[in-house]
Amino acid sequence: MDRSSAVILFALFTLVSLGRAAQPGAPLPFSAPLRELTWGQLNFLHTTDVHGWHAGHLQEPSYSADWGDYISFAHHMTSKAGELGADLLLVDTGDRVEGNGLYDASDPPGVFTSDLVRRLTIDVICSGNHELYKQNTSEREYTVTAPNFKGNYLASNIDIIDPKSGDWVPLAPRYRTFTTPNQGVRILALGFLFDFTGNANNTIVQPVEETIEEKWFQDSIRIKELDLILVIGHVPVRSKEFTAIFNAIRKVRWDIPIQFFGGHTHIRDFVKYDAGAYALESGRYMETIGFMSIDGLTSAGKGGGAPKSGLSFNRRYIDNNLFSYGHHSGRNATTFPTEKGGNVTKLISEARKSLKLDALQGCAPQNYWLNRAPYPSNDSILSWLGDKVLPDIVKQEARENTSTLAIINSGALRFDIFKGPFTVDTTYSVSPFTGGFRRLKNVPFAAAKQVITLINNEGPILEAAAPELQVSSLVPPEQRYARYDLFEETASRDLADQQPLSVALRNEDSLKPGYTTTDDGGDDGDDTVHSALSFYRVPNCVQAEVGISESSEEPSKVDLVYLEFIQPYVLLALQYLGQDYKEDDTRDFAARKSFTELISAWVGEHWDKDC
Repeated sequence: MDRSSAVILFALFTLVSLGRAAQPGAPLPFSAPLRELTWGQLNFLHTTDVHGWHAGHLQEPSYSADWGDYISFAHHMTSKAGELGADLLLVDTGDRVEGNGLYDASDPPGVFTSDLVRRLTIDVICSGNHELYKQNTSEREYTVTAPNFKGNYLASNIDIIDPKSGDWVPLAPRYRTFTTPNQGVRILALGFLFDFTGNANNTIVQPVEETIEEKWFQDSIRIKELDLILVIGHVPVRSKEFTAIFNAIRKVRWDIPIQFFGGHTHIRDFVKYDAGAYALESGRYMETIGFMSIDGLTSAGKGGGAPKSGLSFNRRYIDNNLFSYGHHSGRNATTFPTEKGGNVTKLISEARKSLKLDALQGCAPQNYWLNRAPYPSNDSILSWLGDKVLPDIVKQEARENTSTLAIINSGALRFDIFKGPFTVDTTYSVSPFTGGFRRLKNVPFAAAKQVITLINNEGPILEAAAPELQVSSLVPPEQRYARYDLFEETASRDLADQQPLSVALRNEDSLKPGYTTTDDGGDDGDDTVHSALSFYRVPNCVQAEVGISESSEEPSKVDLVYLEFIQPYVLLALQYLGQDYKEDDTRDFAARKSFTELISAWVGEHWDKDC
């Protein structure tokens, strides 16, 4: 048997054997060509921006493994590192909360996910911005999550009011030093958040450029017996914050290796700062497990922290499915499942049942895409909202004989809708935010109709008047930080179709669509060889017009309805247009129901329930 045939048979055996280890009902991962991992002295597995997707993706084969499967995978990879005499560290860079029914549907939110996360030994972990939006969420981080990870949870620039003492204290330790067990690599670890200003008033996020001037930081980077500085953060890897940290370290440690792990942008990315400093960011929503390896490090006090010749950094973005897990760990149906991982998979299933996340709201008649279809188009989720959902919502709440303009920002949507069952869980995945709508009554139509144009096309004008209001914050994170657009015909292909590996290896056109990342390491970082997904930019906001038609006379005044999140932008735009409205002039709309609730109600009323 030749080598290629052996690879195909092993891959197919692994696929069939492991296919049912994930959540009940999760689709089988499809077979696909895989790139191997490059192991080094020190290796990492990285998660970020999970946003409650611990059950995995129940409608997408490429990302269908759950948190229990990841626990089993991490166990096997740790064993493999030990067999190689190497070390493996696990890193998580925040935004574990908000964005999926498993987190959002419990009362209080996060009851189940906090318990699930703690069951994985994470060596270095930090907060994201979503952990700080609400007081109860940040207090849960302080009283539950940080203690669950003892000294491994780091908060280099976050303080919180202790709910018992009322004193300002660090959310967690500022840094930690430790030595890896096998290679003896001596590490200084730090954990940052980007310069976030939207946090609740029980927390303080110190700007990074101020933090790096603190005595504790300057003292820590001068610790002599170090082989590596590890900087994790809920920070984009191409950002002023990480650049500032890198420059501060290089001022005093010109040759020490530095490894950064970032988050927040929801993209896969790998950045080279210099020959001895790199950064990895590993996507979103439990789609990606980042793998990073470093070779050529000094260790156990030899060489005083100066890198050996031949220092190398290698990355790989692993698709979160059992096919990739089985291949990279070298395990099959008998050897892959672990007792701990299996128990967590069972806990996830039980939690989903108790929250009734599979309860059917309606049957989506087609796929609706956020960035994988152009706006406007029949396949755009924003067109669906603007043409169908918003007008119906507004009509139910509109004042008699009053026309209305309704505006939402595209970033209020966080995921696609797939043809088939639209469940309670789908509702939270599509729009997890708890904010509702506000209304301004009797706004001159001449001004109201220009608000959408200003927000979409005249960002610099608004930002000049209020620098804290960046219009780029209104779009989905993936778009805000996208480095290029893709327009591929493969966007409409069904990700659920199975693809024999032998065919995929022979025919590039038969590859399944998925991530095709280009970064500072080149275009071979993804573990799975895919065809490219389309990516289209969408406007900052979209608008629905109710009671206004081209064939009738324009109204003199209208009600202006908009999502609560974009109120500062709307009021600023109106001010620029000569209308002096204040927050006190606004009123509740739709009985303060959240956008999530309103979408769910619309689906229940308009879509069939026979899928």
